[in-house]
Amino acid sequence: MKQLCRGRGFVGPYPLDGQVPSPLQRQDAARWIYAANIELIRSAEIVMANLNDFRVGEPDSGTAFEVGFATPLGKPVSANRSSEESLVEHVKAAAIGSEGVFCAGGCLREDFGLSINLMLACSAQGVIGGPAACLDAIRSLVDEGTPALGGLGLAKR
Repeated sequence: MKQLCRGRGFVGPYPLDGQVPSPLQRQDAARWIYAANIELIRSAEIVMANLNDFRVGEPDSGTAFEVGFATPLGKPVSANRSSEESLVEHVKAAAIGSEGVFCAGGCLREDFGLSINLMLACSAQGVIGGPAACLDAIRSLVDEGTPALGGLGLAKR
């Protein structure tokens, strides 16, 4: 990822570029990594997020938090997904109830034609593809002088 960023003229920091102070108990190490993530988001000009499925059909909760943290700070967020399939289509196989209105857990599924939850889709520019495609889209917007990347959603185009 760092090499992909570098190849497009960006610096891609990673919270573990610095060494976790040793010896730390596991929970203290987790707090250290959290603080490092927060500082990196605060110092970033643009945030790129991988919103592909991670455990049970949803994006990583930590990444979702980072998008939610970056957005009110005014950080442009660009997010990649490998598919533009709507959330409803994505979870249809696990749906139960009347016309698949509920997920396997019994919760009502949202249907806004977006590929992920509306709070993530509406806070990030959506790019279908992998990290390289997302970085290319960011590079194009930066080169065009486009100040804001967020709010375009991950809808089918």
